[in-house]
Amino acid sequence: MVSVAKRRAVQAVAALGGLLLGGTVAANVWAQQLVADLSSHLIAITTGFTGTEVVLFGTTDGAGDVAIVVTGPRGSATVRRKERIAGMWINTDSARFEQVPGFYTVATSRPLDQLVGRPVLERHQIGLPQLQLGPRETLDPQELAAFRAALIRNKQRAGLYALTFGQVAFLGERLFRTNIYFPANVPTGLYNVEALLIRDGEVVSAQTTPLVVSKIGFSAEVYDIARHRPITYGVVAVVGAIAAGWAAGAAFRRV
Repeated sequence: MVSVAKRRAVQAVAALGGLLLGGTVAANVWAQQLVADLSSHLIAITTGFTGTEVVLFGTTDGAGDVAIVVTGPRGSATVRRKERIAGMWINTDSARFEQVPGFYTVATSRPLDQLVGRPVLERHQIGLPQLQLGPRETLDPQELAAFRAALIRNKQRAGLYALTFGQVAFLGERLFRTNIYFPANVPTGLYNVEALLIRDGEVVSAQTTPLVVSKIGFSAEVYDIARHRPITYGVVAVVGAIAAGWAAGAAFRRV
């Protein structure tokens, strides 16, 4: 049997170890200049999904400004130029861009021109003018600028690129929050939500938090069939359309 003295010695060592470990964890927490999190890390798209908001909240270790950059899943995008030829609009030229964010928005605690200079904006891709959109083929500067502007306009028209910056609100000197809106047509995939702490024109701390947008339930099953079994999806869609038309015709005949 273990003596009382030995048992007390073991308890004392364990308590000391816990105290040291707790002190180390606390020191690591306090050493962070910026801590941020989301109200939800999953946006579930169901049949009746009409868009949603996610709250980002956090704290800093002192005075400073905060910028939030939300980037959606990246993929390729093709922009086409149409010209009127013989009374018809025909696609004449096109440009294909790679690694294009499917969604992009920015929120700041103050206007960008009061926060940082252009080199910092470009480094962290803060704002649409600084967003890196690389074409697959080589284009002259004027062509590149025209196609790039058209790509951004298309995304803005679809509601996937924000027209204006969101507002990061401070609750006191250290606590902050902002609302991030995602429209009904938000693409599925993995999103990066980056929080930047800015002081004296420089980013002194950054934290990236993942966010997943995923279809669930019946809409997910339909999406899966349409993507991986297109022939089955097409047959079911045609049969469903015929059945709906027959049901509507029968109902009108009864009337």
